[in-house]
Amino acid sequence: MGTVNATIAGRQFRLACEDGQEEHLQGLAHDIDQRIINLRARFGEIGDTRLTVMAALMVADELEEAARKSRRLEDEIAALKDARVVAADRAKAASDAVVGAFNSAAERLEGITRKLNQTLPAGHGVGIG
Repeated sequence: MGTVNATIAGRQFRLACEDGQEEHLQGLAHDIDQRIINLRARFGEIGDTRLTVMAALMVADELEEAARKSRRLEDEIAALKDARVVAADRAKAASDAVVGAFNSAAERLEGITRKLNQTLPAGHGVGIG
């Protein structure tokens, strides 16, 4: 288990963390300390507890906003996946329609060729190959 010595609001804290997470925890502690410093600059000395609670509320607000944004993005991703399925179905239907139209045109051409071959004298047929 790793440990970190961090300064938050002018006080030293010895914090435990999983091995390899020391730098991350140090960064988090620094972020909280900076928030408290900024709040102290804005509101003056209103007490460490109040400053700490205000900093915690700011973090909680940011976390909630991030969760809200994540949910919106998940909804957008789901909608895009649905749209992709619909577009793929439409593309398949359009492809099938084009193939059907080509087949129908080929059959008509073959029919016309047969009729032409039937009406021409022997040896003067139209060759399609």
